[in-house]
Amino acid sequence: MARSISEKRRQERSPYLVSVSDETRNEDQHFASAAARNMEPILDVLRDELPEAGTALEVASGTGQHVTAFAQAFPGIGWQPSDPDPAARKSIAAWIAETGATNVREPLALDVTAPDWEAAASGPLGAVVCINMVHISPWAACEGLMRGAGRLLAPGGLLYLYGPYKRGGEHTAPSNAEFDASLRQRNPAWGVRDLDEVATCAAAHGMELGRAVDMPANNFSVVFRRS
Repeated sequence: MARSISEKRRQERSPYLVSVSDETRNEDQHFASAAARNMEPILDVLRDELPEAGTALEVASGTGQHVTAFAQAFPGIGWQPSDPDPAARKSIAAWIAETGATNVREPLALDVTAPDWEAAASGPLGAVVCINMVHISPWAACEGLMRGAGRLLAPGGLLYLYGPYKRGGEHTAPSNAEFDASLRQRNPAWGVRDLDEVATCAAAHGMELGRAVDMPANNFSVVFRRS
């Protein structure tokens, strides 16, 4: 008997698609319920932070739901999605086709743990956006993201992160502690990061923490600026 789509996806799921549920439109176009839920709160923050025009890179675009929504909300910005996972890039392309967004480029195969990954992305950029990656990846991914963003962003450019973070070494909610434990059980190199450590890493590459905004489900919008 042929495996169902959901069975295939459970076996082949990558770190970058960890939040994808068994809901999917077809075998190529994935749907993450969490992305649908956090879309408007994220847009509310980005409306205060993004420039009116320019180019923005999304790192670890996942399903493609976010970048296509951003393209529609910010038509003056050219959006460059990316993901190292071929299944994710296929899903991103499907979302671009469905929405008809003309200000979204074809997804790039970027892996921020690779040396000089940023050479494949054209700078200077007005913004780099990265949602729900830092905790679902090794610390080397955060370091690589900061290194590349520091090189790609124009002065004053935005680095926007979204996800759960510790504050002062402590989890901000019991559910985050449980989530952290489940991540580390799945992969010991993953885990909810301390925002102070992330900010220190960003500062080493010329980016300053602007603000951390409380978001639904004990997440944060974290805003850095290229100094």
